[in-house]
Amino acid sequence: MTVETLSLGAAVGRALADALEGDPDVVLMGEDIGRLGGVFRVTDGLQARFGAERVIDAPLAESAIVGTAVGMAYRGARPVVEIQFDGFVFPALDQIVTQLSRLHYRTHGRLRMPVTIRVPFGGGIGSVEHHAESPEAYFAHTPGLRVVTAWSPQEAYSTLRAAIASDDPVVFLEPKARYWSKGEVDTALVRDLDAAEVLVRGRDVTLAAYGAVVQTALDAALAARDEGIEIEVIDLRSISPLDVDTVVASVERTGRLVVAHEAPAEVSVSSELIASVVERAFGALEATPERVTGYDTPYPPSALESHYLPSLDRILDAVDRSLGRRSSRTGLVLEGSAR
Repeated sequence: MTVETLSLGAAVGRALADALEGDPDVVLMGEDIGRLGGVFRVTDGLQARFGAERVIDAPLAESAIVGTAVGMAYRGARPVVEIQFDGFVFPALDQIVTQLSRLHYRTHGRLRMPVTIRVPFGGGIGSVEHHAESPEAYFAHTPGLRVVTAWSPQEAYSTLRAAIASDDPVVFLEPKARYWSKGEVDTALVRDLDAAEVLVRGRDVTLAAYGAVVQTALDAALAARDEGIEIEVIDLRSISPLDVDTVVASVERTGRLVVAHEAPAEVSVSSELIASVVERAFGALEATPERVTGYDTPYPPSALESHYLPSLDRILDAVDRSLGRRSSRTGLVLEGSAR
């Protein structure tokens, strides 16, 4: 039996354990991941099971951690690096952008860089400054990096296993607000790293999201059904490369697009996705694409994060605008209707 119920955090831990067991070249490295088991206890018990040479407690130096992983990959290892919190990844930006991302390309494939960088990202847990960032656009802008995320335990397990097995460097973003959400996990299920997934079919509006916001998008689709609106929900899964084909095919059916994510709107995943859809499916659009994002400000104090994060009402407001309706959530009379 390969199906079990796990939290997202436990699914990540299970994926790491299975990768360590299945491939002696896999090595884990990060701050407090060994004896402590990580700040979110994702790696709890792995050092005792696999030893301190394969589950390595690293110094508090992200640039050294990623730089060491580059050297280990050069020598044939398959390192999996944990960055303790999203805001701590920036000291390693030089190693990620100027070394890791381009060695494979610059050597015409002679050097492989099978390094996976795990980054808990996003808000929603009441954390302090630098613990609730959304740095995905920095990495998506970097040629040579794959950038992927997951919203459910199944996606976390399957996508992380695929990331570790990939010969490309992968930034794997884990939505920390979803660490405790539970679901069934089939450990035999294999995912690729490129394709988006249509989670809910609908005829009226395409709603694309990733990370923790996927659950909010699913909640919005359920709520909209009470008003006779069918929202097609797409989990983008891969942020770089973006699976534009799946979104375009959906927009050609619905005629409308809403994109939602926690990161600020300016120069974001939503910017790129909307531009690509307009370029390829302008004739199918019946309304201006909408986006629901974080604001173009530093992440706020935790007491204000509920106002910053994309909420159910903000997403439904965008759906209403796309449909030419005046939102009932603002106390105004609805105008028009879904097709």
